[in-house]
Amino acid sequence: MAFCGLLVVLLIQWLQTWRKPRCNGKLPPGSMGWPILGETLQFFKPYTTFDISPFVKERMKRYGPVFKTSLVGRPLVISTDPELNHFVFQQEGRLFQSWYPDTFKEIFGKENVGELHGYMYKYLKTLVLRLFGPENLKEFMLQDMEKLARDRLNFWSRQSCIEIKDLISAMIFELTAKKLIGYGASNGLEDMRSNFVAFILGLISFPVNVPGTAYHKCLQECYTGRKKIMKILKRILAERMKSPNKDCNDFFDCIIEELHKERPILTEAIALDLIFVLLFASFETTSLALTLVVKLLTDHPKVLQNLKEEHDEIIKNRENPDSGITWREYKSMSFTFQVINEGVRLANIVPGIFRKTLKDIQIKGYTIPAGWGIMVCPPAVHLNPEIYEDPLAFNPWRWKDKPELSGGTKNFMVFGGGMRFCVGADFSKLQMAVFLHCLVTKYRWKAIKGGNIIRTPGLGFPDGFHLQLFPLE
Repeated sequence: MAFCGLLVVLLIQWLQTWRKPRCNGKLPPGSMGWPILGETLQFFKPYTTFDISPFVKERMKRYGPVFKTSLVGRPLVISTDPELNHFVFQQEGRLFQSWYPDTFKEIFGKENVGELHGYMYKYLKTLVLRLFGPENLKEFMLQDMEKLARDRLNFWSRQSCIEIKDLISAMIFELTAKKLIGYGASNGLEDMRSNFVAFILGLISFPVNVPGTAYHKCLQECYTGRKKIMKILKRILAERMKSPNKDCNDFFDCIIEELHKERPILTEAIALDLIFVLLFASFETTSLALTLVVKLLTDHPKVLQNLKEEHDEIIKNRENPDSGITWREYKSMSFTFQVINEGVRLANIVPGIFRKTLKDIQIKGYTIPAGWGIMVCPPAVHLNPEIYEDPLAFNPWRWKDKPELSGGTKNFMVFGGGMRFCVGADFSKLQMAVFLHCLVTKYRWKAIKGGNIIRTPGLGFPDGFHLQLFPLE
């Protein structure tokens, strides 16, 4: 009886500590939810609007713009405050560092770029910019993007119905895989892409890894998909290491060049995890954003007409109407960039950006203990009516003459912020602009079915988005 009594006392103390964590100050308001599970299931509960997730919105009303919770067993502070978000990004490496839950670390690799800090992160960022930097985009990517988009659109227009999200994903993945690892259809591109599909199905069903649940099954599919992809990447790397190409025709060549140095900074494990993350980003994020933009243009004829007029004018001013897009023309697409900005603002592809406190931090009258996670919540800023008038409306004109068109600010974080501002941002915007140019100047389309969205909390199209393309006369 004494032993049982002791267990009860210890359990009560543990529950009290869970509900009211120790803190050298005042914690932000909020609930820690159930022991271990926290509020994970509520956070991942699906919803079907462009609005801020019900989980965040309800807690903003109850607790204010900064509140505590627990997700996947970790104490966490969620910030919907633009000033605090900006502060978190600017204090990278001093007060905060990049952090993601352990399950994400296992899925993306223990040495993925999100887990690297300081000199190693800056080194990898510089390496990646050799592929995604403006000069390479201008000299090599632009023409390849346009050719691929024209070829694919021409092929799709000969079909009675296409599912645009899947086809855009395949198109972007083909281009990126070729630029990253020189990997094409002839050596099993579709096999790699099918493994990424399994990976993503597991990733978006992430909440709790409990054996016997549907979530556990999906997570296992995620691990299996990653394992197969990494096996392919390791095989390619081994083959390429035996006969390196000194001309650096793709990103793998650059990595092999680094690995062959007398004292390489890069390891094979870091290199493979980096390639994996870059392939994932190209496969899912840009294709989701571009599909949503096409859907929004379909639903807003006035915006589509303005976009078409801009691109028709570009062709009209060419000496040869059939010549390819020039860099000067790309940079002149002002309304196109407004459409893209508005689309990605509503898409909110990244529902949360995670950091971890390196020491106790006093901010906004609260203390965030050392080792706690903090989640910056971009949708809460992008859909704030005090920042964006009528925030749920698709209104590209709101971006006219705005500085956010060329980067990010505390009110626009679709590509992150601070030193971890997405190195692929220019690459993504170029792909979207080139595809839209090829689409609106050569085709019209009608929606057949689908187009509904779901958030879990990331964006998805559960029924796809099915279109029929018609070549313009």
